[in-house]
Formats: sequence, C-alpha cells, structure tokens
Amino acid sequence: MCEELQIQVIAHECDKDHTHLFLNALPTLSPADMMAKIKGVTSKKLREEFPHLHHLPSLWTRSYFVSTAGNVSSETIKRYVENQKKRN
Repeated sequence: MCEELQIQVIAHECDKDHTHLFLNALPTLSPADMMAKIKGVTSKKLREEFPHLHHLPSLWTRSYFVSTAGNVSSETIKRYVENQKKRN
C-alpha cells in the first residue's frame, strides 16, 4: 500500500499500544489521508490474520500525531524511532 501511494517508510517501531512511523511522502498526500489508508489496511490485514480481533469495534483510535522533520535531521528522527523499542 505504501508503494502504491509512493510513501517511503524510513523507520518504524511498534509498542504495546502504539506505533511510531517515520515516513517520506509526496506533499500532495495529506497526513490525514495517509493515516486513514494505513490504519484501514493494517486493520483489515490484522483481522484476517487474527480472527479473534473481529469482535472489536475498531483496532485503531482516530487520533495520531504528525510532525515535519523541520530543523531536525532525518537521521535524528530515524534514530529516535528505532530507539523507542529500547525505552522499556
């Protein structure tokens, strides 16, 4: 799905109740559209793989946090995302 939308996943880490993604995308795709697609596709695939999730009304909340790289280097952000698994 990311290839289809021309979204490059630079780094990602999953925690117990959230996921960190560092993405590079075209400016024509809004963060809201990206998150709707990512959450929709992952929800569908997770429910296919784990049938016991079917009883849940939803797998993801509507909320998300988005920030631009701005004055921080891509390498710093990538390192931050990758280090999230080491926090606990």
